[in-house]
Amino acid sequence: MTANMRYFPFSLKFPLTATAPFCPSEIKGTVQVAPGASAWQRFRRYAGVGFLISVGYMDPGNWATDIEAGSRYGYSLLSVVLISSLIAMLLQALCVRLGLGAGKDLAQLCRERFHPKLNLAMWFFAEVAIVACDFAEVLGTALAIKLLFGLPLVYGILLTALDTVIVLALQGRGVMNIEAIVIGLVATISAVFAIEIVMSQPHWAAVAAGFVPQPLLFRDGQAAFIAVGILGATVMPHNLYLHSSAVGTRRIAPGDAARADAMRLMTYDTYATLGLAFLVNAAILILAASAFHFRGHTDVKDIGDAYYLLAPIFGTAAASTLFAVALFASGQSSTLTGTIAGQVIFQGFLNVSIPCWQQRLLTRTLAIVPAWIGIVTLGEQGLGKLLVLSQVVLSMQLPFAVVPLILFCRDARIMGGWRIGTMLAILSWLICAAIIAANIFLILQML
Repeated sequence: MTANMRYFPFSLKFPLTATAPFCPSEIKGTVQVAPGASAWQRFRRYAGVGFLISVGYMDPGNWATDIEAGSRYGYSLLSVVLISSLIAMLLQALCVRLGLGAGKDLAQLCRERFHPKLNLAMWFFAEVAIVACDFAEVLGTALAIKLLFGLPLVYGILLTALDTVIVLALQGRGVMNIEAIVIGLVATISAVFAIEIVMSQPHWAAVAAGFVPQPLLFRDGQAAFIAVGILGATVMPHNLYLHSSAVGTRRIAPGDAARADAMRLMTYDTYATLGLAFLVNAAILILAASAFHFRGHTDVKDIGDAYYLLAPIFGTAAASTLFAVALFASGQSSTLTGTIAGQVIFQGFLNVSIPCWQQRLLTRTLAIVPAWIGIVTLGEQGLGKLLVLSQVVLSMQLPFAVVPLILFCRDARIMGGWRIGTMLAILSWLICAAIIAANIFLILQML
């Protein structure tokens, strides 16, 4: 029995081959970093990985949670966005350290270090996170198509299956070209919200006060539900697997000094790009608060409602059109990175590679079916609830990725001299405990 068949009592019918540029093994070490280059030149070569990760923090699920938080509670939940972003920065920095220090990604290490049954369970939860994320992308992209072209959501959801064509068109283009496309989409989203924040004219003193944690979270069950949704939308489980693999796309010169340099510069890249993602998420919440909450629209729970309200509030249809364009860019950028993350998870946990279009089609089908059923059952007005629910599901999957990440980063047998220190390990475990406690609190609130 082959290594690929070890844990499967059935015969795999699909070809066990991978297709560039999405297969982790085929893009490993494809970007050369000259050791003699200046610090800025080296940083430019290392930069780009962070953008692949950051788009997961700007997907339609983030929009849904931030819009409902802003419209319902004003600026009060900005502190949750800030704390979630800081947690994300720490965890993604650990992924950089793991990928470069161990030379393997998180999914591969789970397969090697855990019992086969536990490994399969971990793979299942990782796939649930991928589907939950893709579920949000399906709904967000379908909504953007509806807002831009008037196509009903039920048809827009089915149309999102065609994004597999985009994946196929990008095959063989190289990892840096993929990163450039993602950077362009992120720039579009950022520019749109910069313009709309200026148009909304927020009260900046109140915005600053919103970054201070509020007791509201412990008094209001709905606020706690949205807060955990923000956490799930901000700290994406599949991003931890993706980041620990994506750092391997850079070919680093041998020696500890070169590896330390790469680790430092790629960590800076992570902080910078996730800082940008934080600004975008904060901007969405601030826009919702200033445009809706403080103008009497405290029940905006749906991205579509936000779209229709922006034009009359700002007095121009351009505000709504820009909003829809940014939403479409958000869905498409997340689609690209979700495809790569799916390959990393499938190959890492199961030691099996399949063509990316097959992986993409399977994941997208698993997201389209419940999205279509949800919209048919609840109607288009249920889209906001479905998006927030998807982010809560993501939050519940987060501990299954965070716990092994910390365990591996602390293990000297895996990391050698690159393992994290005691204080950083304690901080990481406290964050993990807080995530688990938040999920338990949420479940109790729901019950």
